[in-house]
Amino acid sequence: MFQIKKICCIGAGYVGGPTCSVIASMCPEITVTVVDVNESRIKAWNSETLPIYEPGLNEVVMSCRGRNLFFSTDIDSAIKEADLVFISVNTPTKTYGMGKGRAADLKFIEACARRIVEVSDGYKIVTEKSTVPVRAAESIRRIFDANTKPSLSLQVLSNPEFLAEGTAVKDLKDPDRVLIGGDETPEGQRAISALCAVYEHWVPKSRIITTNTWSSELSKLAANAFLAQRISSINSISALCESTGADVEEVARAVGTDQRIGSKFLKASVGFGGSCFQKDVLNLVYLCEALSLPEVASYWQQVIDMNEYQRKRFACRIIDCLFNTVTGKKIALLGFSFKKDTGDTRESSSIYISKYLMDEGAKLHIYDPKVLKEQIIQDLSQPSISGDNPERVSDLVTVSSDPYEACGSAHALVICTEWDMFKQNCHLTSTVIPAPYLLIKCIANNALLS
Repeated sequence: MFQIKKICCIGAGYVGGPTCSVIASMCPEITVTVVDVNESRIKAWNSETLPIYEPGLNEVVMSCRGRNLFFSTDIDSAIKEADLVFISVNTPTKTYGMGKGRAADLKFIEACARRIVEVSDGYKIVTEKSTVPVRAAESIRRIFDANTKPSLSLQVLSNPEFLAEGTAVKDLKDPDRVLIGGDETPEGQRAISALCAVYEHWVPKSRIITTNTWSSELSKLAANAFLAQRISSINSISALCESTGADVEEVARAVGTDQRIGSKFLKASVGFGGSCFQKDVLNLVYLCEALSLPEVASYWQQVIDMNEYQRKRFACRIIDCLFNTVTGKKIALLGFSFKKDTGDTRESSSIYISKYLMDEGAKLHIYDPKVLKEQIIQDLSQPSISGDNPERVSDLVTVSSDPYEACGSAHALVICTEWDMFKQNCHLTSTVIPAPYLLIKCIANNALLS
């Protein structure tokens, strides 16, 4: 069996960095090199302050960096030396052309494929780590076939990640499953076995699932769509609860005790965020439309529509609670990341809540323990949020470095992210907010305003 001794990962982001750090930690005999065109990001990975926050990640990186884990901008050398190349680059939703707003933009995947075939020789396994639409591996293989050379043999696998930000290291060390898809040819099965052997260093064989390439790619999209669907489902019930006097937490508990349903992802919230759920559901919608399955596309589109409805509904509730006007009023917004234990703000509901409140002229004072001020300002200044008036961000938004400072003399306190420190310091409301004003909870484990 072919043995993998050197791994190259193209992309030092939220997937590539943690994944390869754990692989290096669990497989000390394998040399792992993570490469990226972003010099500042690689510099951060080589520093004492990592570019992303993830519980337990710092300890993993420090334990093997410089031993068998390396971060570099020398992409070509790392590809040439590797037995296995992970493609772990961004696949954002297209903002232009056909499929705008729904289809995945695969330009970075294509660029990686062309670079790999250009600089490679011998036998290599190329593996998709990025979330990609079904049959993306076929596109990669066509690029390889069109640029092949006698000295080169490339096998393409799909190995999607199933990480949850905030628990990524735990998810990598103790995964529910590892999914590997490849060709059903002898060569494809050989490549699958080689990658399985890497994970078998710490993952039981019973948790490693092997499929064909297309099943692997679709399973990733389907998994995220199912999770997003559950969130939108309980959020739809939260609206009904508020109109009838029912308690959404009690309803969720009653529903979740049914073993056929289960209790996970039944926490009502202001909507799901992050880099995956919306992107992957929209990708699934576009795929269904392209395959002439309009009823299926419409079904999954409703998951996105409900998410947008929930965000707008909460903003309207905040305004309603403040006598139908927030113009000039100070609103403390605690939490800007899309969930606790991460600094990631991509598609965070806090961005959209802030937009709706800024549209009404509210004075926002924002605090998050892990999100940098520059990131908050950047997110709120993007055209889709500020429109043609980005200057309003400097007029209406203050980013605080202390939660007490953000809450001082506020008309309302809005908790948008379920950071533990906010749960442990609820006395904030009685110490810094005058009695006539209110606490508005929009956190992920409580949808009701109080």
